[in-house]
Formats: sequence, structure tokens, C-alpha cells
Amino acid sequence: MIETVAETGSTNADLLSRIDAGEAVHEGQWLVADRQVAGRGRQGRVWRDGSGNFMGSTPVAIGVGSPPPHTLSLVTGLAVYEALSPFLPSMASAMVKWPNDLLLNGAKLAGILLERSRDTIVVGIGVNLAQAPQLPGRRTVALTAFGPAPDRDLFARTLAERFAQEIERWRTYGLDLLVRRWSEAAHPGGTPLTVVPPGEEPLSGCFAGLTGEGNLRLTLAGGNERIIHAGDVVLREESV
Repeated sequence: MIETVAETGSTNADLLSRIDAGEAVHEGQWLVADRQVAGRGRQGRVWRDGSGNFMGSTPVAIGVGSPPPHTLSLVTGLAVYEALSPFLPSMASAMVKWPNDLLLNGAKLAGILLERSRDTIVVGIGVNLAQAPQLPGRRTVALTAFGPAPDRDLFARTLAERFAQEIERWRTYGLDLLVRRWSEAAHPGGTPLTVVPPGEEPLSGCFAGLTGEGNLRLTLAGGNERIIHAGDVVLREESV
């Protein structure tokens, strides 16, 4: 169920185009590229990964009774976290960051992008197995900072298995279990954050966990709590 191409603009864009054209694109299918020349992250950021990294996308059907689609970012973060665990050195500290990143020793190791077409969410994932792309103002890292890079195809199979397991849990058990497990893999409560909600000035505060719906709880300097539904989040230790 894993289709590999040598080069493409964006695996997300390719799957979205297939869906829009009426092609049958099913859950469990993955499109993985050796090289992406027009990859992108959240808020239009360029996310072009090099040879040896994981760059792939997979569809998730949204039906009646499905949990809220935005919580797929938490599902995906857990799947990436679990898939990377066997490949991480003992001295490295990995954690998920709301809404869609995975950090290793405070630097970005992986990112997630959700895009929707009709009743399908295309989940795009980029993981720095071999090399770390440069991001303005952010520290990035690849697993080669700690040793040989994992085989990309082996990692792809591992991730596909973990993702299928997390999707099944998401649909079967809902958000309570998801939020609890995600929180166990995240940075601790009280971690200083800078949050930029869409169209607003940056907010500084401390991480106070997630709501039951998977939104970010931010404690502001005066002690008030702000619920963040969307936005760019930076841990202080991520900044260059």
C-alpha cells in the first residue's frame, strides 16, 4: 500500500489532485517521495526535504460520527512519535508539540500538514531522517546528528503500521484517550510558549495542557487562561 515516486512537487498536492479528479484513494494508501521540490508546511512555509528523509502523505476518510478532523494532527503526532521511538538514541529527548510538530532535544525533527478535499483529510508528514532543512528562526535536527540514518523504506512501513493503529484508537475510543496519551508524550505543563493566533499579535504564556477537544490551553502572564484553536506555537528552546 506504499507507492514510491522518485520526485514530485508535493505528495499532499498529488493525493488531493487524485481525489478532486474522482480517483479512488483509500485509507491505508501512502504516497512517498524520494525528493519533494514544492513541499510545504503550515501557513505556506516551504518544506523541501532532501534525499534520505521521509516525505509522505496518506488519506483519512471523515464520516458521520468521526471525531473532529482537527484532532488528526494529534493522532498523527503520536503515530510519528511511536514510529520514531525504535530509532532514537537513548540520550535524545523526543516530544510532540501542539498542533503538529515533533521535537528532538528542542529542535524540529518532524512536521505535519492536514489538508481537506470533500470528505477526506490528506495527512502529510515530513521527518528529518538524513538531513535537516533550514527554517527561519527555528532550530532543526536530523537523526544523523546521533548516528546513521534509519532506512527510509523501513521507517515508512513502521509509520504506516503505527498510523493505522492510532486511527483505529481514534475512531474506537474518541478524544479522552487521545488527549491523555498525547499529553504524556508532550512537553510538561508550565513550559514557556509563544503563540501567534491567526491575525493576532504574539502571545506569551505557559503551556497548561489541552482541552477535551484537543485545543491548546495557554496561561497568560496575569494568570488568565486563553484557549487556542489555531496558531503557530514556538517553545523558547526552539528559537535560533
